[in-house]
Amino acid sequence: MSTASSQDMTPESLAGNRKYRRSELPRPYPDPDAWDQNLTSALESPERKKNYEIFLNSEKSLTVDYLPVRLDVENVSRCNYRCTMCQVSDWGPTFQRAQDMAFEEFKDLIDSQYGLIEVKLQGMGEPLLGREVFFKMIQYARSKHIWVRTTHNGSLLHFRDNYKKLIDSGINEVQISIDGADKETFEGIRVGSNFDLVKSNCLLLNNYCDENDLLRTRMWTVLQQSNLKGFLDFVHLAHELKFKRQTFTLSLTEWGQDKWSKANRSVTAEDSITPEIANEAIELGKQLGVEVTFWDVTEKYSVTSKQTLCRWPWERTYVSSDMKLVPCCMIANPNVLELGDASDLSKTWNSEAYQDFRRAHLEGRIPKVCRFCYQDG
Repeated sequence: MSTASSQDMTPESLAGNRKYRRSELPRPYPDPDAWDQNLTSALESPERKKNYEIFLNSEKSLTVDYLPVRLDVENVSRCNYRCTMCQVSDWGPTFQRAQDMAFEEFKDLIDSQYGLIEVKLQGMGEPLLGREVFFKMIQYARSKHIWVRTTHNGSLLHFRDNYKKLIDSGINEVQISIDGADKETFEGIRVGSNFDLVKSNCLLLNNYCDENDLLRTRMWTVLQQSNLKGFLDFVHLAHELKFKRQTFTLSLTEWGQDKWSKANRSVTAEDSITPEIANEAIELGKQLGVEVTFWDVTEKYSVTSKQTLCRWPWERTYVSSDMKLVPCCMIANPNVLELGDASDLSKTWNSEAYQDFRRAHLEGRIPKVCRFCYQDG
């Protein structure tokens, strides 16, 4: 694979270049036709349609008179990798924080949350470790016309034909994390991985999608100093592995913890992607038939107005595998901040804890665990 001008791109030579807003780069969105078709089906439910209309016409306040329209649901809080930028690597010898979510817990959650239009079924861990229960969860949510997406490390797709089961479950989008364009870089970041196996598994998945004329997958790359030189190589790799879409994440989350703030700030490459470099990747992608997009959080939110506040406290929440509510996926750990019991989400959604959390945002007193996502928090 050619590295082109990316060979000259180093954190030292490019750090500090913030003369543009990275939010102007193309962002990853679901296929619009598929999304619109699914939303139309979802809103055939009068209860869900009313909830969604109230949500769309509401202003940010301490309490809300609608249920969440989106959820992140963590089916397992355990992983078979120990990635260098991930808090799971702190979770002891088993790399597991809590028990797996039972299917009945998931079913009860989905049944009670009649306002849902989208679920991300993955949290801190590899969701395929949930085995058949994971596919059953997808199928149940899809039976309710809920858009379901998930993220995987690619290590278990070959096992028991998981790649087929995943696509056959009716999943809407599958993101595969690829954080190195070569074996040494990949396995250095995603500790415990096998680069060759992951590549083979990606081909299994994408070939199966192609055989069924389905657009379901996206290659997802977290940029950092250790993989920055391979920036353009990622686009070539996406093409080699038959991905039609490639997204670069430009910032490393701090997980709401001082330790990870220090560690990940020291290796971030978020200031190294200039418009010229980004456009080079976009154009290369066009030549290869790969849509290249970018995801960034550090310029997303601001305290300057209600409209620029984080949407999570008013739109969605994160349900951990042990049925606890966490503010968002950038924290993703109830041991860092818990907002209540997910088993009674309809009640907890307007609890005193949630009102206090919303109040802090509305008054510009952004909680410490949330400041990472704000320009001025």
